[in-house]
Formats: sequence, structure tokens, C-alpha cells
Amino acid sequence: MPVSRAATPAIAALVAAGAPHEVLRYHHDPRAQSFGDEAVAALAGDSLLPEQIFKTLVIAAGPVLAVAVLPVPWKLSLKAAAAALGLSKVAMADQAAAERATGYVLGGISPLGQRKRLPTVVDSSALSFERVLCSAGKRGWDVAVAPQDLVRLARAVTADIRAV
Repeated sequence: MPVSRAATPAIAALVAAGAPHEVLRYHHDPRAQSFGDEAVAALAGDSLLPEQIFKTLVIAAGPVLAVAVLPVPWKLSLKAAAAALGLSKVAMADQAAAERATGYVLGGISPLGQRKRLPTVVDSSALSFERVLCSAGKRGWDVAVAPQDLVRLARAVTADIRAV
């Protein structure tokens, strides 16, 4: 079944920017505990590494929210993300605050097309791939994009934000 070109705000942002992309859908199990792991299990394979599938995490420095985008298999270094965004200290954001600011539900938060543009850092590993996947703005939907387009459209900085 074809996907409407503007089925989500993230897809609409890609279409409006004229950025080449491909929407990939998979069955989302409502009982899934880890949305990123579910995407990796469904989408990784011969031509797609787990490290090419990125998760979008909303972080908070007090009342200030920001976004960190990194490969699903990796853990986020809160210290590195804070430094990349020029913040002193961050923690994971409250789910309700993240959903309210982005306009997306947890497990479907995309770094693109957010209700309120949040400062964003994308892990620099993205730049080593021709394409990466991130949420298309709905659970069970990812979008494949060139990492340069992801960074440009999210107005992101890049940095190594993986916990070592």
C-alpha cells in the first residue's frame, strides 16, 4: 500500500525540502518495550546495518529540551550530548514533555518535522553512511535519508555522543 507523501510532519518536511527519502514500514507490536530494537529487528539485514538505524532521544537541561540522534545499538553519553549542544548538564526528558514539544508519541519521535524545533545533535557516525534511518514520525515507520540531509533539515550539529 503506498504511503501518502505527507503522512507525517517528518515526511512532509522531507517532501517540502525536496530531500530524497524512502519510507520503510514494519509491523509495530504495541507490547514492544524498546522501539529502537524493534526497528532494528525488522529492518536490519544484508544491506542495512543496525548502526544505520538511529533513535531519537529527547533530553532536558532544566526546562530546555533538546534532541540527540544516535544509532539504536549505542547508549547515549549525556555528558557528550550536553557539551555538543552547549549545555552544562542534561538528563532524559519526561515523556509528556517530549511528546508535547515534538508533537510525536514516544517510539515515533522523529528529529524532523517537530512541533517546536529543538536544538539537535546527530552522532557523527551517521556521516560514514550513504543513508541512515530514523523515525518517520509514527511507530512502525522509518525513513531512509542521506545523513547530510538529516543534519541539514534538523539544523543539527554533529558530534560523537556515544557512551564509551
